[in-house]
Amino acid sequence: MDNNTIIFSLNNNRDEDMRKTLITIYDALVEKGYDPIDQIVGYILSEDPTYITNHKNARSLIRKLDRYELLAALVNNYLKG
Repeated sequence: MDNNTIIFSLNNNRDEDMRKTLITIYDALVEKGYDPIDQIVGYILSEDPTYITNHKNARSLIRKLDRYELLAALVNNYLKG
């Protein structure tokens, strides 16, 4: 029997889920002719869902993401760069 403790983190899975969701939202915004970065940033800053299109259920998807978790993951990934 191994006495070492295994660290299990849901953050990696959560980050990957957020990444996949953001890609879906990004693609939907591009398909509708929007600048996806501007629209996503506008949503994050204001929490106004009208920044995100309903196309491909993107608006519903982004509202399922916790903005704090999303910002934390974005900053973390940016700094790891």
